[in-house]
Amino acid sequence: MSITAVVRKNTYFDSVSLMSVSTRANGLDGVDQAFTAMGTEMNKGVLENLGLLTDELRAAESGDLMIVLVAEDGADTEALLAEIEDLLTRKAPASAGGGEVTYRTIASAAAGIDGANLAVVAVNGAYAAREARKALESGLHVMMFSDNVAVEDEIALKNLAHDKGLFMMGPDCGTAIINNVALCFGNKVRPGSIGIVAASGTGSQEVSVRVHALGGGISQLIGTGGRDLSEQVGGIMMVDGIRALAADPATDVIVLVSKPPAASVEKKVLAEVAAAGKPVVVWFIDGSEEAVTAAGGHFAAGSLQAARKAVELAGVAGSAVEEFEAEAAAEAVVSRLAEGQKYVRGLFCGGTLCDETMYAVRDAGLDVWSNIQKNADFRLPAGSASRGHTFLDFGDDDFTNGRPHPMIDPALRVERIVEEAKDPEVAAIVMDFVLGFGSHEDPVGTTLPAIEEALRVAKDAGRHLEIVAYVLGTDLDTPSVAAQSAALRAAGVTVTLSSTETGRFAREIAKKAQA
Repeated sequence: MSITAVVRKNTYFDSVSLMSVSTRANGLDGVDQAFTAMGTEMNKGVLENLGLLTDELRAAESGDLMIVLVAEDGADTEALLAEIEDLLTRKAPASAGGGEVTYRTIASAAAGIDGANLAVVAVNGAYAAREARKALESGLHVMMFSDNVAVEDEIALKNLAHDKGLFMMGPDCGTAIINNVALCFGNKVRPGSIGIVAASGTGSQEVSVRVHALGGGISQLIGTGGRDLSEQVGGIMMVDGIRALAADPATDVIVLVSKPPAASVEKKVLAEVAAAGKPVVVWFIDGSEEAVTAAGGHFAAGSLQAARKAVELAGVAGSAVEEFEAEAAAEAVVSRLAEGQKYVRGLFCGGTLCDETMYAVRDAGLDVWSNIQKNADFRLPAGSASRGHTFLDFGDDDFTNGRPHPMIDPALRVERIVEEAKDPEVAAIVMDFVLGFGSHEDPVGTTLPAIEEALRVAKDAGRHLEIVAYVLGTDLDTPSVAAQSAALRAAGVTVTLSSTETGRFAREIAKKAQA
């Protein structure tokens, strides 16, 4: 293999564009690995850890573009670089109105586009706060996809937005549906009367697709960013989101979604629940039913329960949905295991999907290791070997520094599947596949070769390996949830029907395998 590095001085691309280019570049024939990233210290640190940081790359500045190509033996390096350059410079098709207009600043775009009222900020975290402030000062709502933004900047931006009567969704906000338009990661769901405010991207996606499957629809889905319910930020965006949906005539029921919030912030949010004047369903992972009920809210212990309760409160005659019989299925799995197979390994793209399954296993009284564990005694750094029951969120910052999110490029997770299959103590590997806007065009297809290899490894060793998959999506997504699920089943994978049922199934396998 050969390694080629190119630095293009004073050439800026936003992080979403570079994620997309990296993903497409890694699919080119002859490419072993390809990276396109800005020359930040964080990105250079990632390259150094991979042994790819050259002197030229080390000298790159934050406004410089780095292109790193690891070509396969015999590949035409110059031709591959030219293809990557083409991916970077390729223009979008001209619009029907006579051509594409490029704006150099947020202010000029706001002035030049009639009716514009929202800006998506997806630049490097070092510049994101500055650009978000410009957007807010131009009277635009903001959705900040960028991560690695200082919490002090987040607080200042959210206070500014609040004072101006604007939304400041993020930083690290990956999902929103505003007026039936999905932004960044999102699924195609029918419009309806159920509004969601969420400090979790895949958690909100999961609730929205479950509402859709049950016959309901979404009025608005407002993302807050993952830190919003922390002690420092204080739930500024979630409170504003609740108030906005409470005043929205198209919203009849409100659903709140979050990982465990800070206690003081949970109290503040629940006070808004009591004042909303509409039914509010609260799904806070590991949350308190007593506190939610006391505030007049409707407690949900999981994503499926949250969706069902919301549809019921909205008065929708719900569709009949097939149930997954987790306990009976787990009995069948355990009966096929060899002696010593007792652990479940979770490899997830979605953080909340990982959390929901991880907490289900933990609540069975079992020790669980994870890179997103709140208990430091069971925290596993990204890249570490698994221990016992291990659940990894490949979308966490430790895995995505300098790399596309696994919903865009699942390469890191693909590598881990076969590695886990080699462990003779592993009974099951559990994973998610997230469909929809912004996600990989065929997440199942690109992962199937690794799944098939993992099953072969186990079979050759005289072991049964249970592969469990949950596909988050709808019948309206491209590809559809039915098509992706069918491909998995054809490969011998057990497909669950919701994130909640995935957790139940993983818990039952873990309990019975260690009994």
